[in-house]
Amino acid sequence: MRTTADAVIIGGGVMGCSILYNLGQQGMRDLVLLERDVLASGSSGRSQAISRVHYSNPVTTSLAWESQKLFRTFEDTVGGPSGFVRTGYMLVVGTDEKEAMEQNVAMQRSLGVDTRSISRQEASEVAPMLALDDAAGLAYEPESGYADPYSVASTYARRARDTGAEVNLETPVTRIQVSDSRVQGVETAQGTVSAPIVVVAAGPWSTAMLRDIGIELPVRPVRHQLIVLERPDDLPDHPVVGDLIHETSFRPDSTNLTLIGSEEEETDIDTWNRGVDMDVVATAFNRVATRCPLLAQASFRTGWSGLFDVTPDWHPILDRVAGVDGLYCAVGFSGHGFKLSPMVGVVMAELIAKGQASSVDISMLDWDRFKEDRLMKSRYRYRVLA
Repeated sequence: MRTTADAVIIGGGVMGCSILYNLGQQGMRDLVLLERDVLASGSSGRSQAISRVHYSNPVTTSLAWESQKLFRTFEDTVGGPSGFVRTGYMLVVGTDEKEAMEQNVAMQRSLGVDTRSISRQEASEVAPMLALDDAAGLAYEPESGYADPYSVASTYARRARDTGAEVNLETPVTRIQVSDSRVQGVETAQGTVSAPIVVVAAGPWSTAMLRDIGIELPVRPVRHQLIVLERPDDLPDHPVVGDLIHETSFRPDSTNLTLIGSEEEETDIDTWNRGVDMDVVATAFNRVATRCPLLAQASFRTGWSGLFDVTPDWHPILDRVAGVDGLYCAVGFSGHGFKLSPMVGVVMAELIAKGQASSVDISMLDWDRFKEDRLMKSRYRYRVLA
């Protein structure tokens, strides 16, 4: 392991690997990434891995839209697979959120997103397997779908190594070194790496790391359950569905599987249950079968839980850490992280190497918004669609 670097990235999920790769694209070569386990072994590998663009704010819309473009062209632009599968994304809302949906679609279209409001008849032509009699509003993104977190993280890491970066697995950071209000590097069980720049991208594990140096990160760990169903043979692939009426989402996977995202609850970072609760499985199954009746014939295959790192407004912090020169963070993704990760790497690399992000304006995702009452807003009650 190197003992010095121009920059150290903490965290080997899609965020850390994307930042590592993109710093290399900015011309930085002496880079070190430190991961406590293996690539994508934390929140990334337990993600539902949806790529959709429907958000309530221009900044998250732009990050998601530009990221999706990169997912689709990953082989050419980065040099390896992203696992992207185009399925389309359909949002289903009730009467109370129809106006919010229409406002969001108008905003997204003004930014060039391929999305539109559609009628029930149009939706039935796109996805005849869905029951939509209760839908007051429907939005459809034909280019959306899902990708593979491990492929994304490992491709970024491999290509970063090609430009001189070092990736160290099973190397947990034990402390960030700070002296005279400036970052000095990091300590690990394998030794110390001195560096003038440190980027914290360790998801929900970032909170304790920053607390050790006297910084309170406004992030809490939230457990999110994912349930895998085996579909009946006569059910064709369905689009990714965001169902606000039933507060759930589901997407196809491989040849005959469906992944359901359900039930967020605050948890403990050290003792959280990595499995699924069978009462949650039953509730999620019933909700999805109501929306897609043929799934009533599906069978429960397996399930797992992942962790969201949630901020008070369910939006990330992409910023310098005030009071510690050279320390940066990309944390608090609140369930949005995977779909934003390609562009988060771009804008964080711009911020670090150039002093300001230029590809997308991320100034409203600063740390100070929490103490200055400038919280990001969502038009929906379902915060993961913030």
